[in-house]
Amino acid sequence: MSLNINWDEAIKKEARGIEDYDLGEVHEIQADTVVTKKGVLDKDKFYLPKNLVEAYDGHKLRFRVTKEEAQTFRRD
Repeated sequence: MSLNINWDEAIKKEARGIEDYDLGEVHEIQADTVVTKKGVLDKDKFYLPKNLVEAYDGHKLRFRVTKEEAQTFRRD
C-alpha cells in the first residue's frame, strides 16, 4: 500500500494508534520516522516508523500500533 502523504503538512496534527490510542501531536518528521509528543508537562516522545502509518485524513495520522506496542517506541 502506498500512501501519498505530504509529511510537512502532517506536522502539528494528531497521531492515533489502534483503538484510537492517543500518540500525541506530530512534532517532527525524520527520514523513516515520525516523532510525536504527548502530554502537557511531562511530555512522552514516540519515535514511530513511517511504515506503520495506515492512513492520513488531513487531520489525524493513524498508525497500526497498539497502546502496548507504542511503548516500545517511547523515549524520554
